[in-house]
Amino acid sequence: MPIYEFRCKNCGETFEELYNNGDSLPTKCPKCGGELVRVYSGSVGLS
Repeated sequence: MPIYEFRCKNCGETFEELYNNGDSLPTKCPKCGGELVRVYSGSVGLS
């Protein structure tokens, strides 16, 4: 299951969410209700 990172345009809060394929992605910040943007990481860790 992928983990997505989001940042709020209003308050700047960042958080990660674990999602199954088919789940809808969040659109509102859980802290302030502001609009979210998905953050794309530049690096991937492998173990």
